[in-house]
Amino acid sequence: MRLPDSQLAVLEAASATEPTPVDRLADETELKPETVTRAAFDLRDDGLVTIAERTETTADPTDEAHDYLESGLPEVRLYRAAIEADADDAVELGQLIGAAGLEGPEVDIALANFARKGYGTIDSGSVTADPDADPDSDPEADALATLADGGSVDNDAIDADLLDQLERRDLIVRREHTVREITLTDDAVTALMEGIETAETVDRLTPEMLTSGEWVDVEFSEYNVEADAPSIEGGRKHILRQTADRAKDVLVGMGFQEMDGPHADADFWINDCLFMPQDHPARTHWDRFALDVPPIQGLPDQLVDRVESAHRDGVGEDGDGYHSPWDRDFAEAVALRGHTTSLSMRYLSGFAGADIEPPKRYFSVEKVYRNDTLDPTHLLEFFQIEGWVLAEDLSVRDLMGTFEEFYAQFGITDIKFKPHYNPYTEPSFELFGEHPTTGEIVEIGNSGLFRPEVLEPLGIEADVMAWGLALERLLMLMYGFEDIRDVHGTLCDLELLRETEVLH
Repeated sequence: MRLPDSQLAVLEAASATEPTPVDRLADETELKPETVTRAAFDLRDDGLVTIAERTETTADPTDEAHDYLESGLPEVRLYRAAIEADADDAVELGQLIGAAGLEGPEVDIALANFARKGYGTIDSGSVTADPDADPDSDPEADALATLADGGSVDNDAIDADLLDQLERRDLIVRREHTVREITLTDDAVTALMEGIETAETVDRLTPEMLTSGEWVDVEFSEYNVEADAPSIEGGRKHILRQTADRAKDVLVGMGFQEMDGPHADADFWINDCLFMPQDHPARTHWDRFALDVPPIQGLPDQLVDRVESAHRDGVGEDGDGYHSPWDRDFAEAVALRGHTTSLSMRYLSGFAGADIEPPKRYFSVEKVYRNDTLDPTHLLEFFQIEGWVLAEDLSVRDLMGTFEEFYAQFGITDIKFKPHYNPYTEPSFELFGEHPTTGEIVEIGNSGLFRPEVLEPLGIEADVMAWGLALERLLMLMYGFEDIRDVHGTLCDLELLRETEVLH
């Protein structure tokens, strides 16, 4: 009997009494696992081996989990800090956050799991710890330690619900793969005892073989077209970026020009120009991401004076401002923009060099940043479809008609409107659409006509209607996604994105 080198190597390494996994055969033969697998299938077809297959699940701790294995789960650290602070009585949460060494998203993680695990209660910013709780036997921490030490998930050593919880927290990644084990048949044992010769084979036809005539005498390897092959996924544009590009195309087709500008900007452009009082709750550190960088001091002085006057005293004979504190240092402070309306202010003021003689239409589809609580419809950063129209005698009907035309391009024709309050627009209204899967009414944007307190300091004498629409919410209405975290972010479901058919 004559066999190719790879098949002979597999036969010599395999056993007739003990099933041998492909990975172990690859190590012993110094062949690639896929080469061993291909050789095994060929040998099986010749009746020389049997192949047993089973599915094995592994759960690997993520980088975040490894960090927690060293420092402790956030909720456990919060509990220990509360106990050390004698939190039988309520202790301010802010005091415990620093003592526990919690930073960034760890704070929300600790708050989400503290009460769930029975470590205590959190009420109105105060923490009370249960002194009878036992963080040393935290099931999630124990399971992570077991998995980090190479523990298996197939022998029921770790509860399935616990694994599900760890996966929801993005602390483990579960993978399924096929394990193949090879066993020699009696015919293979006989053949090995009688002796097997090595067959010199080639796996491809080359131009040199054709020109020399060598192809006549060589023996070509057989190919098993049913054998497993590695799955290779090609790269492609993310579905969210595809939808963003399509939104841009629609708006350009409606006569709009695109704006651009900085993601980190002075609070003056982000909020002050929008007649947002500086003591507004949305401008605290709980909602905005302030940056520890030098302030932007190149603001146009005359515009700053007019905006400050509008805040203090209002505009017009009957105007009335907020009569609240207004500080230029705060206006010059830099933060990540919470909406792309900062671009609208730059353009409408002429500061961005745009021609603002009416009529004009501008838009942007850019990322914004807000310190929101993560849930199926909210992320810390998302894309906003910003737009405004500068013209004479605009009305709410013009604004509603613009939305109906825009969303109709995406097959969405059941937009609903609800009156709303904004500090910078009057009248104002929110937009809603029906989710195609759940039937829930989902907020998809906010809009209105800019108030005189916004336009007069900018030197605008015509009307301006404006809006901010959520690109991710548009995606949910188009494709039926129920959790936007499946589409982008740390919990992104790659299989979902690969399988989703792009709509045109």
